[in-house]
Amino acid sequence: MSLRSFACLPTRLSTRGFHTSAARYVRVGDSIPSAELMENSPGSKVDISKEIGTKKALIIGVPAAFSPSCSETHIPGYIASPKLKDAGKVFVVSVNDPFVMKAWAATLDSGSKSGIRFLADPSATFTKALDLDFDAPAIFGGPRSKRYALVVEGGKVKEAHVESDNTGLNASVAEKVL
Repeated sequence: MSLRSFACLPTRLSTRGFHTSAARYVRVGDSIPSAELMENSPGSKVDISKEIGTKKALIIGVPAAFSPSCSETHIPGYIASPKLKDAGKVFVVSVNDPFVMKAWAATLDSGSKSGIRFLADPSATFTKALDLDFDAPAIFGGPRSKRYALVVEGGKVKEAHVESDNTGLNASVAEKVL
């Protein structure tokens, strides 16, 4: 095949081309982006930046509802922490549909006793706005959220705890965040 033959092939645009510097994930001082998330059903829209406003908040991002690490360790660690009450408004966000998130919330936090709100980001809009998405088709079927915890004050990120390997349980666990 000659070089001229390649000129006719369609090109694919990449959202993340070759870079010699590290990826730019959400950082301390960044504003929480406005994005439409869902709570319990597709008709219940939530703009997390408006929900937080100027108050104190914690946003916990997980790769998948019902996955072993998320269900057995990560989120239960927050639910069981006596320090959770001092975190302000608390949200768990996952690239899942709202029905899955509602069922997961009922499984982990029956009666919503902790006050944590479980929000669906079905198109990964919020997750991509934070630049915390990764592609995981072999395991999760498509794009997912890195595991993270963002401490927010006044609508801006005060602390960003992002797992360097996307899914590990180290930087974003309750014991290190709260």
